[in-house]
Amino acid sequence: MGRLFITLLSHIFILIITSSGVRAEMSDKPIDAALDTLQKPLFQPFIERYVLDELKQLRIDQARSKQEIIQQIVDREIASVDRGVEYATSTITYFFYLIAAATSVMVLVGWSSLREIKEGARNFADAEISKVVQEYEQRLISIEDELREKRSQIEKNREEIEMTQEIQSLWLRAQQDSSPANKIAVYDELLKLRSDDCEALTYKADAVLELGEPQWAVNLCQQALKIDPDNSHAFYQLACAFTVMEQFDEAVRYLAEALNRSDSYVEEIRQDPALEALVNNEVFDQITDLLDAGNPPLQQET
Repeated sequence: MGRLFITLLSHIFILIITSSGVRAEMSDKPIDAALDTLQKPLFQPFIERYVLDELKQLRIDQARSKQEIIQQIVDREIASVDRGVEYATSTITYFFYLIAAATSVMVLVGWSSLREIKEGARNFADAEISKVVQEYEQRLISIEDELREKRSQIEKNREEIEMTQEIQSLWLRAQQDSSPANKIAVYDELLKLRSDDCEALTYKADAVLELGEPQWAVNLCQQALKIDPDNSHAFYQLACAFTVMEQFDEAVRYLAEALNRSDSYVEEIRQDPALEALVNNEVFDQITDLLDAGNPPLQQET
């Protein structure tokens, strides 16, 4: 359904562009300028929604398959129990037929022998019935335990699926919201669901920096490094925070730590407004020497 929805939107978009071709000829330059300023594809939200729907459907199908398998196991076990009980009933019936025939013969011998045979037959039948009942009681208990375990696993998977969907929805909200305060509220909700989410802590630090709270951002990054000491994004956000506080020596050291762990920040450094003051400062020239010398690990603040 998600793929069909995206295809339908694509055709509608093409039809609109085709039908407005005459007007487009009169305004080619503004349209070209608008297209040049686009930062990302217009259909990105539809793709993200499609991925979320496909993931949700996959998890639902998995849970449904597990339930069907459990139901098949239960049906087979019940059928096995029914066959066992039927076999036991038939065996006991034939046994009593045999006793009846033997009793008829023993009548000729004497009532005393007949009484002993009846008593022995009754005791034997009781023992066999008790044995069969105990055996199938144990099997039923085993089936109940297995069903209870499967039910618990299904419930756990369901809760995990719901949490995953909620987390994905919150991340999507944070990406689409341009207000730092709203982003912080979303990251707080993510941290309520998973308090050890380093990514939520570091992105919250980024939003806090936009509000002009560098010390708060430093505290958040330190929390993330306690959970994951090699989190490169936490080191990068620390460099941004210390740059805002004009502590350029510390900023350079943390930036070197981030680059030692990930070279993806090389292009971003000179374009990030939060690092503009550091890049323009003479201490920034030390970054190359720190990288070449192999920057020693920094002591984490408590």
